[in-house]
Amino acid sequence: MTEPIPSTGAPKAPRDPRPALLGRTLDELGELLAPVVDKPFRVRQVHDALHRRGSSTFDELTNLPKAMRAELEERFRVGQPEIVERRPADDGTVKYLLRLADGGSIEAVDIPAPEHAGGHHTLCISSQAGCALACAFCVTGYWGAGRDLTAGEIVGQVLAVRRAGELPESLNVVFMGMGEPLLNTDAVETAVELMTGPLGLSPRRITVSTSGIVPAIDRMAGWPRRPNLAISLHAADDDLRSELMPINRTHPLPDLVAALRRFPLDKGRRITIEYILIRNVNDAPRQADALASLLAGIEVKVNLIPINPDPVLGQAMVPPDDAAVDAFHRRLKSHGLVSTVRRPRGDDVSAACGQLRAYAQEPRGFAGRSLGEGFRGSREKPQP
Repeated sequence: MTEPIPSTGAPKAPRDPRPALLGRTLDELGELLAPVVDKPFRVRQVHDALHRRGSSTFDELTNLPKAMRAELEERFRVGQPEIVERRPADDGTVKYLLRLADGGSIEAVDIPAPEHAGGHHTLCISSQAGCALACAFCVTGYWGAGRDLTAGEIVGQVLAVRRAGELPESLNVVFMGMGEPLLNTDAVETAVELMTGPLGLSPRRITVSTSGIVPAIDRMAGWPRRPNLAISLHAADDDLRSELMPINRTHPLPDLVAALRRFPLDKGRRITIEYILIRNVNDAPRQADALASLLAGIEVKVNLIPINPDPVLGQAMVPPDDAAVDAFHRRLKSHGLVSTVRRPRGDDVSAACGQLRAYAQEPRGFAGRSLGEGFRGSREKPQP
């Protein structure tokens, strides 16, 4: 199933000391290029070439004088991540392994929607090279914490996959890959500005998913180009959520829900609540009732996600059967909540929700933990 990407040239040094240009605002780029490019229109040409056209080498900037291109090459690098592996799934989903300039690696996933005419796609991108949050249902934490990505490395995922010729103009971008986006707020905000500027995406087509970093949610509320907000919730009471998601001990549910109530929503927009269903942990009808009560009065849509099993997670972290998923879904709807069920996409190549890990890395996170055992969940009481 794996298709290595042919090399387009000699491998780059694992640590390139030249500053990267990708991911900088026009003003930042002008300051950085001042020793080489002294005319504002030239700075705009460079910025447009890198961000609008997705040029990955300075040789492609043919509207610049040859001597200027040579000096740019000597002093700077573009900074677009390199696709080193492509893993297509049977359902058309494609997972990409991308190499960063310092030798790190991340993953991005292209998810086509065949039910939409015109080739609509969703690109799931990463914000960190790893994740420190150690959520019990997510394999990424098994590989441990990694560094924040730069705005250029975030935007570069979109540009690199576009460059591979597999993304149409009709595109959604979701920050649901590796890492917690709102622990890398500066870079994510700049990346959103660039995506909604030179890359030409609407803020309504960009979604930032967070485990609930309350101060950063409040900051995101003031962004001039505000994307959609999604919350990785997965439990409606603090004790269970803290077991599943240790970040809940820092930002407990009352604080998180208060932040959602004050988050500004344009007409017709809702906050997405992501709820991974785990058998005998959080899948009881009474837990659906508690979720509806917790979210009462907030404009939300609940996206139910039967957990994608993985050997790392252990035998206890498995999805409910279809009847239990349907019962939970119908229970939410009976409370008047908008609810959908997300079926696995790309799970045969470990590209589904919670399965990204960047195979080039060695595990250094919560390896060896016995996950899924002993959770105070729906097994505690008989289901009504």
